[in-house]
Amino acid sequence: MQNPALLLRRIPPRARLALLAVLLVGASFFGLRHLGQAKTETFQGYVEAEYVHVAAPVAGALAELRVRRGQQVAAGAPLFVLEQDFERAALSVATHSLKEAADKLADAQKGQRASELAAASARLGQANTAMNLAETEFKRRQNLFAARTISAEELDQARTDYEFKTHQVREMSANLATARLGGRSDAIAAAQAEVEAAKARVEQAAWTLAQKTQGAPSAALVFDTLFTQGEWVPAGKAVAVLLPPQNIKVRFFVPEEKLGGLSLGQEAQVRYDGGPPGKAGAVPVRISYVSAQAEYTPPILYSSDNRAKLVFLVEAKPAPDQAPLLHPGQPVDVLIDLHPTSKPAK
Repeated sequence: MQNPALLLRRIPPRARLALLAVLLVGASFFGLRHLGQAKTETFQGYVEAEYVHVAAPVAGALAELRVRRGQQVAAGAPLFVLEQDFERAALSVATHSLKEAADKLADAQKGQRASELAAASARLGQANTAMNLAETEFKRRQNLFAARTISAEELDQARTDYEFKTHQVREMSANLATARLGGRSDAIAAAQAEVEAAKARVEQAAWTLAQKTQGAPSAALVFDTLFTQGEWVPAGKAVAVLLPPQNIKVRFFVPEEKLGGLSLGQEAQVRYDGGPPGKAGAVPVRISYVSAQAEYTPPILYSSDNRAKLVFLVEAKPAPDQAPLLHPGQPVDVLIDLHPTSKPAK
């Protein structure tokens, strides 16, 4: 093979200059094209998770623990049940109180019973008969007084008796009308208020009873259980710890000079150990968070090359169906195509 320098000397000077110009233009074009393309960078990070601690707002002994660690549960699946004897009794008392209040309201809205109304009507009839008799006697006494057969005192007695029996008839008529009307408006309003209060007590008792049974807020992995059956569980103390797939994320740190090449929603690849035989597993992720505050060193360094004076925390989330491939605490490599607008390294 001939020496390239000897071949270059055999080329005429003008052709040599033309060849050099072509090479320079090609190199410039290749450099500009390379600069205009995104550059793939690799960052080291780890898998993090946001756990869901499921607790009951009321205390009680753990009657049933219906899940175990490592189990997958669907949304709404029952997790645990606390003892419910007291709450069931309270609901029963509230239900009977509501029925009693409703019966009182119905009684206040009705008039008196039919037999009571019939008795009042009969008394009114008797009073009318007595009034008619007193009226007839009064008119007779008036005639006798005009004939000067009786004294004025006897006429006054007959008049008084007639007027008394007339007032009795009016009184009994009013009582009968009142008996047909039912309770007064303010008494009915008070009875209605008692019914509403009883309904609220029933709802409160039913809510408290329902809180003794807790279900999974979403499909998740049962990461841990913190109590065993029979133990006393304080109010608000978590019994089961869940890990929904949408709560798994990857955290890594990016140097300040490369931060401009990232954007929310940008796609990336996460590589982890333990994939198919002979290959590293890979999971697609999207950037969900970029910290606005710089840190001087990452909290965990997996190699001596991952040292930067100024870094920013970045989080990315996989799709829910890919998230179970990643495990909290697992070290990973994040591969991202940085935008060409990122600042060059100093």
